[in-house]
Amino acid sequence: MSLKVYYTNEQDRIPVDIALRNLVRRSVLAALGYEGFLRDCEVSVTFTDNEGIRELNREYREKDSATDVLSFPMYDFPGGDVPEEGFPCELGDIVLSLERAEEQAAEFGHSFKREVAFLTVHSTLHLLGYDHELSDEDDADMRRRQKEIMEILKITRD
Repeated sequence: MSLKVYYTNEQDRIPVDIALRNLVRRSVLAALGYEGFLRDCEVSVTFTDNEGIRELNREYREKDSATDVLSFPMYDFPGGDVPEEGFPCELGDIVLSLERAEEQAAEFGHSFKREVAFLTVHSTLHLLGYDHELSDEDDADMRRRQKEIMEILKITRD
């Protein structure tokens, strides 16, 4: 499997260096591998701040508040919409508020690295069709998957 990640940085609060980009890439790969998704694929990742993600959250989810991460899947996997074989699969877009990730890392008492990895894993699962907001069972299932993927990454609550 090959993965192409396209990065856009729309914030200037937190430096986006090669280590951060590699962390995001490793997190996407870990989630895809855990799910057995072995197709060549592409993911777009946009780093933004709280105001940038607030605007998107208002526009696309009708929620006028900043959030940590938004996912925009290209396919409705649960609905049977799957990418055509033999072509790279554009899984979708991840929009990550680095500002909110920094705030949450401090709030939860762990590293910024751990928070970014977790949010990337969470968003990748959304791109693959998981939705924790449908039911308590779906929420529990997604939490279990996230925990196991973070263990694969060897990123614990540091």
